[in-house]
Amino acid sequence: METVVTLWFVTAADPARIIAAEPRADRGFGRKYLAQLNPAWPITPIGEFPLNRSAQASAGEYYVAGFPGVTIVQTVLTDTPELSGIDRRLLNSVPAADIYAFAVNIATGYGAVAHWRGGVLKRSLCAERNRTYEDVGLPEPFEAPFWAGEKAESAGGISLPFEPVDLVAEAQRSWVGVDVTPEGPDIHVVAYAVDGRPAPRAVDGPRQERERASRGRDEPDLVGGYDDYESPAEEDHTRLPRWADESVAAARRAGAVLGRRARRARSWVNEKIRHSDRD
Repeated sequence: METVVTLWFVTAADPARIIAAEPRADRGFGRKYLAQLNPAWPITPIGEFPLNRSAQASAGEYYVAGFPGVTIVQTVLTDTPELSGIDRRLLNSVPAADIYAFAVNIATGYGAVAHWRGGVLKRSLCAERNRTYEDVGLPEPFEAPFWAGEKAESAGGISLPFEPVDLVAEAQRSWVGVDVTPEGPDIHVVAYAVDGRPAPRAVDGPRQERERASRGRDEPDLVGGYDDYESPAEEDHTRLPRWADESVAAARRAGAVLGRRARRARSWVNEKIRHSDRD
């Protein structure tokens, strides 16, 4: 079973305040993060967009954002229905006081949430409505109305009284304080492929241009300024190439010469007319 998992590595006291400012994701940060996670991966940037307004990551993709005190990583897990079984290399990829995991598979109705504090699993609930894969720790206060059957119609039998996917959205709002829906603030991420696919011809070029224009060209990066590549859209087009400058100058000189010749021709014609009047 494949599931889309979003990990939040949090050291900030108020991650919601950081996300509310809608900071820009640092492309170099994501490349460096993935290179450290697995140096053998071929890393290809494939886009920049808000996490909560775009399609989820697919197999072989990572959506990454690094902000002060908050790092977000979304990818696809295979055969990991219990979040306690997440690869420790991924789980420990960013030092953080709190780590939150949110996983879904919309097709099967699978939803899962987990919270580690100081490296210790405090809560994990991973389930489909008719099957529970993992239930570790005490239920959190935000779970109460779900267990009470206030969030979904009863399915009868041994079915859970709620849809696990719905619990995931509520857990995100409760644990990180962020509305991770299209109605919430933009959560800017950079997407990468690690499966060897070629880079697209342009990585969201028009969108990058619009966003750059809206925030100003000189806005600093928020995470260390690390950026080891530059997109064509970021090149400085405000100055003409040298050959174009020389062509413009030559045209101006030619124009000046033609102007002087025209003035002399008009003067000669006027002089001839003046003399013809005398005759």
